[in-house]
Amino acid sequence: MSQHDRPLTPPQIAATKDENIDFSEIPELEETFWQQAELIEPDLTEQITLRVKRSVLAYFQAPGKGYQTRINRVLESYVRARSKPR
Repeated sequence: MSQHDRPLTPPQIAATKDENIDFSEIPELEETFWQQAELIEPDLTEQITLRVKRSVLAYFQAPGKGYQTRINRVLESYVRARSKPR
């Protein structure tokens, strides 16, 4: 943060031109990095229709925006817990 008193905000970062970015402290990646790199495909979401009780939906909607993400996180946690070897 030598040039700035505080970290840049996302809009400030987006507005920064490539030629104004200082890469001097970032080492170049060697070819071995790319030879050992592994492609990891993202686990994409899929739109579905799901029936849940009104009380369950109300619970996840109560904190506000993002209820579908919250429901998905709970389901992911359940799957991980059930997938562990016993």
